[in-house]
Amino acid sequence: MALDEVLAREVSAGRRPPTLRIWEWSAPAVVIGSFQSLRNEVDAAEARRLGMTVVRRISGGGAMFIEPGNTITYSLYAPESLVAGLSLAGSYRYLDDWVIGTLTEDLGMSAWYRPLNDIASAQGKIGGAAQRRLAGGTVLHHVTMAYDINADAMARVLRTGREKLPGKGIPSAVKRVDPLCRQTRLPRAEVIDALAAHFRSCYGLTPDTVTSGEVRAARDLARAKFSGSEWTARLP
Repeated sequence: MALDEVLAREVSAGRRPPTLRIWEWSAPAVVIGSFQSLRNEVDAAEARRLGMTVVRRISGGGAMFIEPGNTITYSLYAPESLVAGLSLAGSYRYLDDWVIGTLTEDLGMSAWYRPLNDIASAQGKIGGAAQRRLAGGTVLHHVTMAYDINADAMARVLRTGREKLPGKGIPSAVKRVDPLCRQTRLPRAEVIDALAAHFRSCYGLTPDTVTSGEVRAARDLARAKFSGSEWTARLP
């Protein structure tokens, strides 16, 4: 989460070009949206029992249940001018259009954009997007897609659909999840390769790495902000 913020700010400052990052999770996690109530979204005791880190991101949207190897996550950091003149829904559709192209044209799936921020199939939700517009003129757009899913563990950790406690916060919607492994029968790595190849064919890509300075800045921000209860458990 900290690295997402750092890279978006680097694009705003002109020190990094527009960037696509397809990234991995090193450990199980629950990620809640910027405007959600922690206690209404997450069963904290169950999350601890399963060894899951709970963190709040800077973008909106609903809660995500993350297990390494079961998700495919990407982030786009681009000038806000890229989506100038588009509605919010239009910007989601535009920034995820290459994903729909990958799934339908390259992997033979039936998938589409479902407003406001879902990538969906007839069987349910494949992935969900969230955005943050930074003051420096950059849009952060990130998506997590389900390659596979531990539905039982997710139901124990997320309070989605349960009675909410008094208080504010945007609730997560109850949605059936349709993982990619069921539809493609492909290894996760091949799905990721197909996504990168399709993006490259549409827009071009230059291989890149996160710099040591960006890593240091992200570690500092993780300690100062994202690891603390003041941020994670704040009341929206």
